[in-house]
Amino acid sequence: MSKAIPLARLRTSLARRASFLGAVALVLLSCAGVARAERLKDIAALAGVRNNHLIGYGLVVGLDETGDQTTQAPFTSQSLMRMLRQFGIALPEGMRLQLKNIAAVAVHAQLPPFAKPGQTIDVTVSSLANAKSLRGGTLLLTPLKGVDGEVYALAQGDLVVGGFGAEGQDGSRVTVNVVNAGRIANGAIVERGVETSFTQGSELQFNLLRPDFTTAKHVAERINGMLGSDVANALDAGTVHVRGPQDADQRVSFVSLLENLEVEPGEAPARVVINSRTGTIVVGNHVSVEPVAVTHGSMTVVVTENPQVSQPGPFGGLGRTVVTPQSDVQIDQEGNRMWKLAGVTTLDQLVEAVNSVGAAPGDLMAILEALKQSGALRADLIVI
Repeated sequence: MSKAIPLARLRTSLARRASFLGAVALVLLSCAGVARAERLKDIAALAGVRNNHLIGYGLVVGLDETGDQTTQAPFTSQSLMRMLRQFGIALPEGMRLQLKNIAAVAVHAQLPPFAKPGQTIDVTVSSLANAKSLRGGTLLLTPLKGVDGEVYALAQGDLVVGGFGAEGQDGSRVTVNVVNAGRIANGAIVERGVETSFTQGSELQFNLLRPDFTTAKHVAERINGMLGSDVANALDAGTVHVRGPQDADQRVSFVSLLENLEVEPGEAPARVVINSRTGTIVVGNHVSVEPVAVTHGSMTVVVTENPQVSQPGPFGGLGRTVVTPQSDVQIDQEGNRMWKLAGVTTLDQLVEAVNSVGAAPGDLMAILEALKQSGALRADLIVI
C-alpha cells in the first residue's frame, strides 16, 4: 500500500519544480556522436569583405518646438549660421538665435562591401543636445565620412521615429520608446566605393566566426576533397587559406561554389553559462560532474516593526507622548540534508540529477559555482 503525500508538500514540490524549469534553460547543443553540417558561408567570412562604418554631423529641421534649446546648445545655432552664410545670408554680429525647431544630430550608417556610387543605404539619426523629440523632422544634406576623413555618402530625408511623447502644462511627461533617434530608409546615396582584397590576386582567406581547430581542419579537408589536394590549408584555428583562380569572373563562381559547401563543424567545448540577472542557466554538451556530496540550505530573516505609542497619564504633569520602537526578528533556516551526486557523464544524466533535487535557480547557481571551485564540474563556468 503506497503512502499518501500531504497536499501542502505536493504543492510546494510542484511549485519549486515549475519555478526551476521556467527560469532555468538547459539546452542540448547536439547529441553525442551526431553533428549537423552547416554551409561554409554560415560559419566563416571571406577576409576583406566587410562593412565600413560612416559618421556625419548635421541638422534636423521642421520640429514642432521640440528641438534644441540653443542657449544651452550653442553649437546648434552656430551650425545654422554657418549654413546660412553658405547661401549668402549674413546675420548681424553677436546675434543669438532662439529657435526650437532645429536640432543638432549625429548621423551614422554602414557602407556594405561592393557598394557602388549611386546606390542607397539606410542611416540612423540621433540627437546630440537636449532636443525633446525628432519626430516629424527632416535631415538636411549631411556628408558621411569614413575613418580616413573621406566622404563616402550623402544623407538627407524625412525621419521615421518609432516612439512618441506627450507633456502636460504641469510638467508631467509620458514617453513611449525612444523619440530622440530615428531612421531614414535609403536615406544616403553612396558617392564612393571601397576597394576590397577580393579583386586583388588569387589568394582567398576564410576566417571562422568561431575559431576551432577541428572546424578549420574539416573545412580544409572538405575543399580539398572536392577540388583536389593542396587547394586549401588551415593556417590556424580561425583561418583557412584557399588558392583561387586568377580571372575575376571565375573567382566569383569559385567563391559561390565554396560558400555553399556543407561542413561538419567541431563540437563546442563543455561550458555552463549563468545569467545572474535573469536566473537563466545554459548547460552545453559534454559537461560532466565527478562524484561529490552536496548540501545547501537557505536562511530567511524576517524583521517586523511594531511601534508602540506611550502616552502620559491624565495627571502626569509634564509628560509627553512618545513612540517606542518594537522590532520582532525571526530566523528560519532550512535543515537540508546532504545528498550525493553520482558521476554524471551525459547531459541527460545531469538534467535528471538536477531535477531530482528540485533546487531553485538561485540555489542551483551557488551549487554550480561550488562544484567548479571543488574541481568536480568538468566544464568552463561563465557568469554574465
